Amino acid sequence: MAEVQKTTQMGEVSQRFVEFVMMHAQNAALFLGQIPNPQTGQGEVNLELAKMFIDQLAMIQEKTRGNLTNEETTVLRNAISNLQMAFVEVSQSKGGASSSAPPPDKPAETPAAEPAAESSPGPSVQAPSESESRKKFTKSYGA
Repeated sequence: MAEVQKTTQMGEVSQRFVEFVMMHAQNAALFLGQIPNPQTGQGEVNLELAKMFIDQLAMIQEKTRGNLTNEETTVLRNAISNLQMAFVEVSQSKGGASSSAPPPDKPAETPAAEPAAESSPGPSVQAPSESESRKKFTKSYGA
């Protein structure tokens, strides 16, 4: 009886994990313009938010490595792979270099902004913390 209950609980946890992954994947797809915005009915692209959700899934993949069932691993791997390919396609189709250039340019601009920010103590507290977090948690998917 205890084994049946444990198996049932593990199945429910596995199902919740898959739902969690799919929810994050849907949010990323929403911000890639693949799913229409429920409020406007239009597809809207926000690459920064899409990238955040994709990066979160990649972090979950890394932190749960070796602890997932085959189904969970497959769902997570496929979701990340599909979203990364969609991200590259959308970023290239939104004007080529113009839409894919801002993420790489931001870290390049940050060092130039940091010395200027150091000379003015007020704004430097806010600007470096934002740029630091972007440096730590940014990932490139292609272009």
